[in-house]
Amino acid sequence: MKYINEFRDGKTARVIAAAIAAETRADRSYHIMEFCGGHTHAISRYGLSDLLPDNIRLIHGPGCPVCVLPIGRIDNAIDLALNRGVILATYGDCLRVPASGGLSLLKAKARGADVRMVYSSADALKLAQDHPEREVVFFAIGFETTTPPTAVAIVQAEKLGLKNFTVFCNHVLTPSAIANILESPEVRLHGTVPLDAFIGPAHVSTVIGSQPYEHFAEEYEKPVVIAGFEPLDVMQAILMLVRQLNEGRAEVENEFSRAVTREGNVKAQNLVAEVFELRKSFEWRGLNEVPYSALRIKAKYAAWDAERRFGIEYKSVADNKACECGAILRGLKRPQDCKLFGTVCTPENPMGSCMVSSEGACAAHYTYGRYKDAVTS
Repeated sequence: MKYINEFRDGKTARVIAAAIAAETRADRSYHIMEFCGGHTHAISRYGLSDLLPDNIRLIHGPGCPVCVLPIGRIDNAIDLALNRGVILATYGDCLRVPASGGLSLLKAKARGADVRMVYSSADALKLAQDHPEREVVFFAIGFETTTPPTAVAIVQAEKLGLKNFTVFCNHVLTPSAIANILESPEVRLHGTVPLDAFIGPAHVSTVIGSQPYEHFAEEYEKPVVIAGFEPLDVMQAILMLVRQLNEGRAEVENEFSRAVTREGNVKAQNLVAEVFELRKSFEWRGLNEVPYSALRIKAKYAAWDAERRFGIEYKSVADNKACECGAILRGLKRPQDCKLFGTVCTPENPMGSCMVSSEGACAAHYTYGRYKDAVTS
């Protein structure tokens, strides 16, 4: 399998691991946050932490779009599906995210709500075309990667004159969340989350390019290496970050040059700018309100905005007190630090969002890392 197996080769992994070990200084520690859920999954799946020296710690960041979606937004979607008579279309990962009152979209479906799983925004648009007698709402979530397809669906709906299709927009922005973490008291004041460098997201960067991360390297003096999702991508990025930190550099480097450029996908960026504008503030699970961190539909496309058509009012809802998802998303705790992990909370019965998506830190550790805990405890 060309271009896949080459990035999973065990011999090459051992060579890179040896280079990391050789270049890692014994008199310092290295705290590296991976911001993308795909990286979290790869690190757990391939046991990459086991290939690193003990003084390199990988910290999971809030890079899973399902994990950072606040309960109040799920409640809004459930209300649309249960009480407004719409067909609610959304991605599969959203269906099992716990909401208020023990509900989820899947449980709402069991109560009679018309909730449909789709693989793309185009599928949701097709639903609206196939059911002209019904209102179809696309529950849109995700980072910069999934935003352009949502924009395409809205533009297509306008061209087709579809009156029964709207989008409940919950798209969020990566750079704003990174800035929020770097400005958090835990990082700047208390030092409870030491952060030395970032592994930059892969898919997101194919859209926005590497340029937006230059601010973090310059302003906060934090090196960033954008990496692909394969294990050798991640290992090579760690080696590049170790070298930067040893040399006192803070630059943006691009390990994923086969897919990412400095400018990114300008056509996709222009399409997003045509349809969306910044929200002044948006709540993230685990990060609270983050200024200018999400998008909403421009007034020009108001006819396809579910928030306007249905008068959706957002209400913040606190997480389950026993669930540590918020602290895990901020890098304060690890999945195994949560008392619910692996007992009450499992992928089959998730109590928090981090256990729902395969890209969530808890789900990844439950699938690939918990056996190691059992051996070493």
